[in-house]
Amino acid sequence: MMKSAGPLSIKKESGIILHLGLPLAGAQLAQISMSFVDTIMAGNYHSDDLASVAIGSSFFMPLFTLITGIIMAMSPIISQLFGARKLSVIGEKIWPGLWIALFLSLPVILILRHMTPVMNLFGFEPEVIMITNGYLRALVWGVPAAFLFVALRFFNEALGATRPALYITAIGLLVNIVANYTLIYGHFGFPEMGAVGTGWATAIVFWVMCILLFIYTFRQKAYRRFQLLSNFKLPVKKDIKEMFRIGVPIGISMGMETSIFCSIALLMGSLGTALVAAHQIAMNIASVTFMITLGLSMAITVRIGHLIGKKRFIEARKSGFTGMGICTVFMCTMALIMVLFPEQIIRIYTREEEVVSTALLLIIMAAIFQIPDGIQVSGSASLRGLKDTRIPMYVNLISYWMIGFPLAYITGIVYEWGSVGLWAGLIAGLSAAAVLHTLRFHKKTRALINRFPPGHI
Repeated sequence: MMKSAGPLSIKKESGIILHLGLPLAGAQLAQISMSFVDTIMAGNYHSDDLASVAIGSSFFMPLFTLITGIIMAMSPIISQLFGARKLSVIGEKIWPGLWIALFLSLPVILILRHMTPVMNLFGFEPEVIMITNGYLRALVWGVPAAFLFVALRFFNEALGATRPALYITAIGLLVNIVANYTLIYGHFGFPEMGAVGTGWATAIVFWVMCILLFIYTFRQKAYRRFQLLSNFKLPVKKDIKEMFRIGVPIGISMGMETSIFCSIALLMGSLGTALVAAHQIAMNIASVTFMITLGLSMAITVRIGHLIGKKRFIEARKSGFTGMGICTVFMCTMALIMVLFPEQIIRIYTREEEVVSTALLLIIMAAIFQIPDGIQVSGSASLRGLKDTRIPMYVNLISYWMIGFPLAYITGIVYEWGSVGLWAGLIAGLSAAAVLHTLRFHKKTRALINRFPPGHI
């Protein structure tokens, strides 16, 4: 029998999570700041271009999130191996993630290049459809790089190396600003492209970030023990199957969450361009806070994975609930800021009074769902650390598509409550997911502790 290490206090556990998570939160903040820059620059160019970026993002993000979720299987797989000190196996596990990232880029590219029928179905204005198509067809050139970067990022983060993604994403943000300035407005001899320039800027940024993280990963001295290059291999059925078994439910779960937000944006589109622009602003603000908690949640997954690998189940449970508490406190703070300073925040994005007046109500709705959003994202991340992904997928299906979306459609469209009804559905879906993920984590960790009590491992 092997005795487990003494339990850490909540203060120390919080310190560990924050040490891992703050760089990840910073990386997520830098990533969403690119969307922030896209929104501001496109919005200041023309409202049609802002609407086109919003609609194009609504098509791209569910696909991006789905594939990212599948690749995210690398995080619990590698973190548990690292916690168990099975170092000889780790070098092999980077390759399935890279192969999956490359192969799954192809269907995403094909889908994004053929979205016109969908936009016609939603009744978007012809000018907006034309601009959106140009935006998407530029963006797809960066899709393979985007997914390869994600795979390399999760590999590094699973080993506790959370700063490289922060530094490289910060570089990507700077490149994004310069590329947007150059291509949207037509500077330095380039043509004026509007929202289409935003798509090209995004593609360029993806490739810059991918190349930089690739160089870091394969030249890092600390990783020589993993023999990454000598462990190179073509796709192996067993490894790919493991990735899909864990990752597909993650991808579907995240895709269902993202797609409900994007579906609400598309329903907003049927109510008018000004409402789409207002929704995009409020959603972009809410996305900033969500991305920070998502970064912290990725750290929770890694931390729990390390502890599970070491068979320290009590500490894994404490780590999960501590992480949920950190995310909840942060989201409460952000909600308070939104309530106190809504107009000041909105006017960062636009000066059009029609858009400002509409967005004022939506940002208050966004403030309301901050708390359940923080709980559900950290709860699902805690479950990922346990490699528990299938049941959380069903939870998201029920929460978002059997509760959230029907309620949003009925209240917002059928009963004509408009934007308030649509966002009420979002709040209901997030709240259901928050409760169910938390209960699931409580049940799973309690079962592990009862099965393997301290001193009997």
